[in-house]
Amino acid sequence: MASSHEAAVARRVVSGVNAEGKSVIMTDELTRTRVALPAFTSNDVWRSDTVPTSFGSDDLQDELEFAPARSGIIVRLVTFPPDSAVDRASYTETIDRFHGGDLATDSDVVGMHAMDTVDIDTVLTGEIWCVYDSGEQTLLRAGETVINRGTTHAWSNRTAVPVTVVATVISATD
Repeated sequence: MASSHEAAVARRVVSGVNAEGKSVIMTDELTRTRVALPAFTSNDVWRSDTVPTSFGSDDLQDELEFAPARSGIIVRLVTFPPDSAVDRASYTETIDRFHGGDLATDSDVVGMHAMDTVDIDTVLTGEIWCVYDSGEQTLLRAGETVINRGTTHAWSNRTAVPVTVVATVISATD
């Protein structure tokens, strides 16, 4: 039986322009780009492999990739279970299946990772701690945002319920 974080789904509605030049809904679906794993569930709702992008592009694929393309962006909803449900083995399994195994660090903190991205992370439901390799931590509640700029960090859900974060992940350089 799936835990409540593994049941998280996201609906995406994508607008466009029809043949008459009028704005319309082009796509209305539960995202097909979804993975439910022990350490988190991720639903990608938008991906562009280049920025700036064209209005007609939709680079969302059936399989998730942890990081965006070198000049790209991903928008995803990530649902984290309570820390009590995640151990190092389940996190490692999750990150490996999510094609992000090379992003993990040797930290004692489960889930510590870094990417060449600017991550704009806004808590939608619940509360979660953002933990840094310096030991510094900050609590984020629903409606609050952290911007991680290529920094090594991890997420810690110290509550008894899942928390959902919308993450806008943008490829970056030094």
